[in-house]
Amino acid sequence: MSEAATLPETVAPLGPLWSRMKSDPQYAPEHLALDAVRRLGPEAASWAERCRVDNPGIGADTLAAVAVRRFTTLARISGSVSGATGLPAAVLDVGVLAWTQSRMVLHIAAAYGLDPSAPERAVDLLVLHRVHKGTESARTALGVAAGRDRASRLFTEVCDRPLTGVMMKLGYRLGQMAGLHAARRMFAKRAAWVNSAATRDLAARAQGHFRTV
Repeated sequence: MSEAATLPETVAPLGPLWSRMKSDPQYAPEHLALDAVRRLGPEAASWAERCRVDNPGIGADTLAAVAVRRFTTLARISGSVSGATGLPAAVLDVGVLAWTQSRMVLHIAAAYGLDPSAPERAVDLLVLHRVHKGTESARTALGVAAGRDRASRLFTEVCDRPLTGVMMKLGYRLGQMAGLHAARRMFAKRAAWVNSAATRDLAARAQGHFRTV
């Protein structure tokens, strides 16, 4: 089965998501998870359906492995998508990594026959990324993030805070989501293996979780 033919090229998070996350950096992982399910869930479902039509009898583990290989490669090169420099570039790099990893998780869910567009997948993303330890706290945080997103006051509050502080907070929260727990890994130039290792660890957790759901 041709991996290049069955998985589309990388899709970066859109500007509106970045605006929401900069406006509300404390809940950046929740905003990213909600947007990923909404935007990437249908893509993952279509991919899995197409693969099963083209490869009758393909097993869920085999299909999931295709997604893991592809998105681990994309995670390795995630830093090359930005032309920015300094702190904004570092935050964008980490954000694209977290987005790519979330995209992988949704494709793994689809490989195991789950609906990657279901609201519950946003909960799965936060738990598998280890942003939250349990499903109830993840659901609560997602509800808070959705409510804060609807509050127009956020877009004025961000103007009252130093941009550097906002970006540092945003980078830290996205770095936690991406599995980059050491500050030096979040904001310094990282070796490709760091992105790959974090992504492979997440893939193993996702496969173990969705295999038993």
